[in-house]
Amino acid sequence: MPVPRPDGSGSDSANWRDRIELERRLVHAGGAFYVAPYLLGWIDWTGTRILLGAGLLVVAILEFLRLVVGLDHAVFRTLTRPYERDNVAGYALYQLSMTGVVVWFPPSIAIPTMWMLALGDPVSGALGTNAADESKRPAVWVVTFLVCVAVAVPITVPAFGTRVGVLAAVVGAVGATIADGLPALIRGQPVDDNLTIPLFAATGIWTVVAVLG
Repeated sequence: MPVPRPDGSGSDSANWRDRIELERRLVHAGGAFYVAPYLLGWIDWTGTRILLGAGLLVVAILEFLRLVVGLDHAVFRTLTRPYERDNVAGYALYQLSMTGVVVWFPPSIAIPTMWMLALGDPVSGALGTNAADESKRPAVWVVTFLVCVAVAVPITVPAFGTRVGVLAAVVGAVGATIADGLPALIRGQPVDDNLTIPLFAATGIWTVVAVLG
């Protein structure tokens, strides 16, 4: 039975990496369903905040067990990248930013922001890989922007009207695309886009609504 090479070469290793990346993106996209109970009328926005807060608590406990206690298991080994092994993992930052926008913003701003992260980011990742501190290709920027606009418009237009809603979606999508395509650096270290995409997107949408809404 062929064994993947340590350097990551070989067809078996490549297939394994592709499968892992697909699983990561599916988990990432699953965050879009956080607001499903709210949209279906099962819970109110306060209930949604409680749901996300509970999820953040669980993630905090898992990261404590992983980083401090040393608990390691197949899920962590599979869904964390090598550079996350000794740092807070991307899924925890994802949960933190998702919870943050739900707590600080109303549904009309939080939901499109969450969908930009949950759906726009994995689409971008599927179109090509790059180092954490490298800018993505122009074609990836364009597709990411279009996806982010598409997921935001169904929420922003009914909430704010056609003119303001479309502009809010566009400005929010620009922010999300920049956060995804051009990694922010702090003291030379890239900031995970699981944090910056919601921050940039929500700021953009909120600004348009505050000025024109």
